[in-house]
Amino acid sequence: MTTATAPLPWIASGDDFPPTDSAWGASSAAPGLLCAGADLSVSTLQNAYQHGIFPWFSDGQPILWWSPQPRMVLEVDQFKLSASMKKTLKKFAVDPACEIRIDSAFKDVIQACASSLRHGTQGTWIVSDMIDAYLALHHAGLAHSVETWINGELVGGLYGVAIGGAVFGESMFHRQPNASKIALAALVSLCRHHQISQIDCQQNTAHLQSLGAHEIPRAEFIERVQQLRQRPAIDWQFKLLYWRALFTYKPDSV
Repeated sequence: MTTATAPLPWIASGDDFPPTDSAWGASSAAPGLLCAGADLSVSTLQNAYQHGIFPWFSDGQPILWWSPQPRMVLEVDQFKLSASMKKTLKKFAVDPACEIRIDSAFKDVIQACASSLRHGTQGTWIVSDMIDAYLALHHAGLAHSVETWINGELVGGLYGVAIGGAVFGESMFHRQPNASKIALAALVSLCRHHQISQIDCQQNTAHLQSLGAHEIPRAEFIERVQQLRQRPAIDWQFKLLYWRALFTYKPDSV
C-alpha cells in the first residue's frame, strides 16, 4: 500500500522556504524533499542553510531543496579514529612533506568531489550550477575547503559551508588512501580548537557511522544551528598544534 504524498511546493526567488516539518516523510518516494525552485544565489543558500535546508539535484532536474528527518551529524567529541589511523595522522603531522591547507584550492576541491565516483550511484549531484554557486559562496566567505597536500600535490580534501559557528559538511574526495579522512580529522581538530560542537553530515551512510556520526531529530538539529550561527565566524586557518586536539581533547560541554 502506497502512502499519499503531498504535492511538492514550488518557490520563486525571494520566497520564504516552507516549514521544514512539511518535508516529505519516510514513506514517500523522496524522504526529506521540501520544495523545488528559487535560485542558488548566496543569499538564498545562506537562508537555506541557517534553517537546516540544503540543495541537492542532478542534471535535468529543477533545483531541489531538502531537510531530512532525522539529520546526520558528527559531534566532534565523538569522532572515531582507529589505531592505524591515529598512527597515520601522527606521521602526517610531523612529516614536512605533508600539510593541511585551508581555502588554497577551493575550486579544485569541489571539482574533484564532483568527478569522484560514488558507490552505487551514477553521475554527480555537484552539477556545474552547484559548482558556480558554491564558488560564489566561497568568495563571500561562507564556504571553505580543507585540503590534504603531500609533496606539493593536492591528494584529498573536503568542502563545506560555515555560518557563524554552524559547520555543514558537503563532500569529500581522495586520490591517495586516507587523504579525505585526514582532511576530515583536520576539520574536527579545527572545530575542537574553536569549541564548535558538531559538523552537519546531512544524511546517514555506513562510512559516516564508522567515524562516529549519528542521527538526531531534525527539530533538535535546527535548534542547534540557530544557536551556533549566532557565534562569530571562526578563523579558517589550520595550525600544527590543532592536531593535539585529536588525542587530548576533553569537551567542556556538549
